[in-house]
Amino acid sequence: MASRARVRAPELIGRGGWLNTGGNDLTLADLRGRIVILDFWTFCCVNCLHVLDELRELEEKHRDTVVIVGVHSPKFVHEAEHQAVVDAVERYEVHHPVLDDPELATWKQYAVRAWPTLVVIDPEGYVVAQHAGEGHAHALETLVARLEADHAAKGTLRRGDGPYVPPDPDPTELRFPGKALRLPGGTFLVSDTTRHQLVELAADGESVVRRIGGGERGLHDGPSERARFSEPQGLAPLPDGTVAVADTVNHALRRFDPATGEVTTLAGTGRQWWQGSPTEGPAREVDLSSPWDLAWFAGRLWIAMAGVHQLWTYDPEAGTVRAAAGTTNEGLVDGPAEQAWFAQPSGLAAAGDRLWVADSETSAVRYVERDPQGAADGFVVRTAVGTGLFDFGHRDGAADQALLQHPLGVTALPDGSVAISDTYNHALRRYDPATGEVSTLATDLREPSGAVLADGDIVVVESARHRLTRLRLPEEAVRVESVAHRTQRAATDIAPGTLRLDVVFQAPDGQKLDTRYGPSTRLLISSTPPELLAGGDGAGTDLSRELVLTAGVTEGVLHVSAMAASCDDDPSNEYPACHMHQQDWGVPVRVTEGGATRLPLVLAGMDG
Repeated sequence: MASRARVRAPELIGRGGWLNTGGNDLTLADLRGRIVILDFWTFCCVNCLHVLDELRELEEKHRDTVVIVGVHSPKFVHEAEHQAVVDAVERYEVHHPVLDDPELATWKQYAVRAWPTLVVIDPEGYVVAQHAGEGHAHALETLVARLEADHAAKGTLRRGDGPYVPPDPDPTELRFPGKALRLPGGTFLVSDTTRHQLVELAADGESVVRRIGGGERGLHDGPSERARFSEPQGLAPLPDGTVAVADTVNHALRRFDPATGEVTTLAGTGRQWWQGSPTEGPAREVDLSSPWDLAWFAGRLWIAMAGVHQLWTYDPEAGTVRAAAGTTNEGLVDGPAEQAWFAQPSGLAAAGDRLWVADSETSAVRYVERDPQGAADGFVVRTAVGTGLFDFGHRDGAADQALLQHPLGVTALPDGSVAISDTYNHALRRYDPATGEVSTLATDLREPSGAVLADGDIVVVESARHRLTRLRLPEEAVRVESVAHRTQRAATDIAPGTLRLDVVFQAPDGQKLDTRYGPSTRLLISSTPPELLAGGDGAGTDLSRELVLTAGVTEGVLHVSAMAASCDDDPSNEYPACHMHQQDWGVPVRVTEGGATRLPLVLAGMDG
């Protein structure tokens, strides 16, 4: 798959220093003789979390030849805080060295343009491949096997233990809890995400009543002590008195019966949904993708399907699931549900005729309601707070100019307003639809990820403090000095007129593009603002396209979604295995004389 270009890998530098190395700094010279895979990630990005899971098997299988190095490259201001990176490394069980690069120094040296991006460095210190997005595990396995063989023959492969040193665990009752639900008896059910369990706490929100799940990753039904989850998040009561669980990394919906302690599976196969997979059908036969939160609304269980930027529904009577809102494109676009764009929806709350949505990557609060102009069963999506993928901060006031920072939860309040777990601002915010105002209810909360009402109080899940915190709902807002941010990524300078956009894709070793049944690639391009492009937007199958820029529009964002399917190149196999590669890019651009006339985006391989 890889080009033979001899490109020396730039050094690994980051002001935040190294994690998971026992306090030692690493250099590429220290890793010479090993195959190094750099994983450029940021902990807000669900696609990055998918890649962490994809790499686990490779990491274990080739532990004596391969060193994976996570290069943490923040999008949000909060993600540049060192302690937040330390927390994320534990939260997501990252078992390899991590370089904390808050200023994107190594990101820039490697010309990375998207989260996640993987870069492979051979044992002699040369870059041999780059992959953006998900679905590259098979390609990496093939490449690693070839590099092992080639460099063993050359005498340049060094085997042995890697530099990973696990940190000491902290003993707390909860560890990075995700969401909470109040049970009818007054106790709280909490998703103890990092420990892969549910925990029932007494009415005080502290004392453990029981634990559900064995505490190890897995997808197993059965009684509480034998059941297994994998990073569960959202919880929602079902009409029959049981509780639905968003079993996020298992890509499944589970059901917990508080009366019997039994855990069963409602929906999902345990496999991650990919483009081209069914979007409706029998619940146990359809793949899901990182379900993050749940809410009962309009006679269905609604699912915040963070992994594909959509909302789905589960019908318990029919035993079916279906995509209900969103196109799988990442962004902020309102309108009829099937045409709307979301960006990692992570929190849901039903209130009357509205379903509130915390749309985390756009730092937005949105809602779903019946479409007054549409069919009887149609829905429409609208935005209450938020403007898009790149603007965030902490600003109160009128909703059209208020700012949030990666909220993960919403909670309907008795007066018709909505409490917002404004996660990366460490705050509890409030949006009042009656006045159109956003205010701050509380600060100094450590990564709040959800909240639940209890006897006139609000109980907040302080995820990074590993606890539930009970607050009296204040009558007056907290005064907070306004701040506004844009993502740290610098805009790419492009020349006015025509821009050639090339998505670089080279089929991995032992694979080829399979065109027996038509094109196996897809490219979708749009822009914010839409006026940025006078031509070249829309869908097509060619991975290269000429874009025509509108005269007078000087900046914006290019939204590029690419997909390629490659199949094993084995003439003797009538039914070769095929592998999907996909990535979405949001590329900030500035139109200026002397700017680039070509924009390459690497999906897999090397830009020639």
